Amino acid sequence: MSLARRDDRLHCYGDYLAWPEDRRYELVDGVAYLMAPAPDLIHQRVAGEIYFQLRRALERHDCVALIAPVDVRLPKGDEADDQVDSVVQPDVLVVCDPARLDHRGVRGAPDMVVEVLSPATAGHDHVLKRSLYERAGVREYWLVHPIDRIVTIYRLDAGRFRPALVQELSGVTAIAVLPGVTIDWDALVSQLPAA
Repeated sequence: MSLARRDDRLHCYGDYLAWPEDRRYELVDGVAYLMAPAPDLIHQRVAGEIYFQLRRALERHDCVALIAPVDVRLPKGDEADDQVDSVVQPDVLVVCDPARLDHRGVRGAPDMVVEVLSPATAGHDHVLKRSLYERAGVREYWLVHPIDRIVTIYRLDAGRFRPALVQELSGVTAIAVLPGVTIDWDALVSQLPAA
């Protein structure tokens, strides 16, 4: 579960912007975690296909689908950008409020976040980021397990994630926060190596 930490200090977005671009970090409550090396091709195919399906489904919507790397700043209140202490780069996200989009990325909780799991990030995404996304108000959080071919779905209800819904990557799955939008898993799985 533990990704390498940059150091033992607490940081904010102002620090993050000053770091060299050759290493990527995410900030969670001020702790800087070194992001895993470039994802493998399976990860990229899964994230790319989910993004592609969302982008096409949202063409006539007010919502926009984005794919990493995009900085998502998650303020705890009305602090200035440079003081925000949680900045993440979800694999795929959907934002329905255009006021949350700016030249730096997204400020505030996306409506939907999808993380494609790898052995190096699974614990981090399941525990630390799930808690962060819940607190920030992400309305729907999906964890896609390409090796196990399952998706774990958390949906926000009254400020808390309901118990997870776990499904196989087959058929279609409706996105609760985007009525009428689904992900076709068969189209995605057909691009993966045989299990």
